[in-house]
Amino acid sequence: MKKRIVLAYSGGLDTTVIIPWLKEHYDCDVVAVCVDVGQEADWKAVKQRALQTGACACYVEDVKKEYVESYVWPALKADAVYEDKYLLGTSTARPLIAKVLVDYARKEKASAIAHGATGKGNDQVRFDLGIMAFAPDMEIIAPWRIWDLRSREEEIEYLEARKLPVPMKKSDSYSRDDNLWHISHEGLELEDPANAPSLDTMLKMTVSPEKAPNKAEYVEIGFEKGIPVTVNGKIMDGIKLIRTLNQIGGAHGIGIVDLVENRVVGMKSRGVYETPGGTILYYAHRELEHICLDRQTYAFKQQVALKMGEIIYGGLWFTPLREALSVFVDATQETVSGVVRLKLYKGSISAGGVTSMYSLYNNSIASFTTGDLYDHADAKGFIRLYGLPILARSLMKRSLTGTSRRRSSKSAADDTPKTAVRRSRKPRN
Repeated sequence: MKKRIVLAYSGGLDTTVIIPWLKEHYDCDVVAVCVDVGQEADWKAVKQRALQTGACACYVEDVKKEYVESYVWPALKADAVYEDKYLLGTSTARPLIAKVLVDYARKEKASAIAHGATGKGNDQVRFDLGIMAFAPDMEIIAPWRIWDLRSREEEIEYLEARKLPVPMKKSDSYSRDDNLWHISHEGLELEDPANAPSLDTMLKMTVSPEKAPNKAEYVEIGFEKGIPVTVNGKIMDGIKLIRTLNQIGGAHGIGIVDLVENRVVGMKSRGVYETPGGTILYYAHRELEHICLDRQTYAFKQQVALKMGEIIYGGLWFTPLREALSVFVDATQETVSGVVRLKLYKGSISAGGVTSMYSLYNNSIASFTTGDLYDHADAKGFIRLYGLPILARSLMKRSLTGTSRRRSSKSAADDTPKTAVRRSRKPRN
């Protein structure tokens, strides 16, 4: 019986090349598995391409609902962002894809799982760690780490030499990853940070801010316990809600990020990310947290957000630390419910108002008009107690300065020459 290998198949250039390459080097049957996390794909055509290229079977597993509810929402509730900009579109999807691959490998009695991640990228880490979490005994094959092909151009030549269909044009050979949450672009002119990105030809989900409407649009997002549930008053499930906001945000040039980031393997890389709906949701969620969380909780949650971003980016989703941090985040979200109004205009977002029954903003306390709940006279005592360390330090420094001056004066007197003292005395009669 031939060796059976399950391949994470996207229908793109890398995985299309991998099917015949595996058959040539492992004398195996290749089972292509497409994991639908919301990417724009003609799955019928993708399945046909996999079979034409040599796969013995091709399956499409729809996990969009699980992706949104179990991966995207936890990242959003945590406000997890990597290096200030990246909203973790690819990073949140890879652990789920790895879990699905293991499920199919077990069903197909496969002895190995293959993926198309390169030996320079982050996805190899995310896939490998995800597979290890559920199948520590499973062999993992990553052709990019072992084959002789060194570029996307060589991959295209590989397919052409075997008269196999090439799933892309040479002039548009960006390395892309897309799902319900985002789309990323790497390669071509982006490999030189000195080059501006060719947004007009590159963008898929959004328009450039210059081409956005000259009139602003307002959008209202409703949240329950940190999870978005309505857009402009309409209740929506997670999939529809994200798609709706992708359309609204994309039309206004929202969520375009050009980032040179630090990869897990140590090098810097550059990518352009489109996350229109996600950018709107992150902005709205933070606005709501500002009025629903107390200062100490919000401050500590900022630290958690930073750590969560690093954990998710680094492929450590299935770890005790990520799970524990998510429990903390969920506890903070118990009162993060309300409606946020935002203004979208030519790539920018600004706040248009926030309401929540859990708001900690109290007008009778915060207003310039003095109310019963706040006495201005109380501030004096508070400031004195709050500033006691500053006061104590100031008194200490003044004490030392005074002592130093006294010592200095005494030293000057002691150093006066005795002859001078004698001369200053009056002569005896």
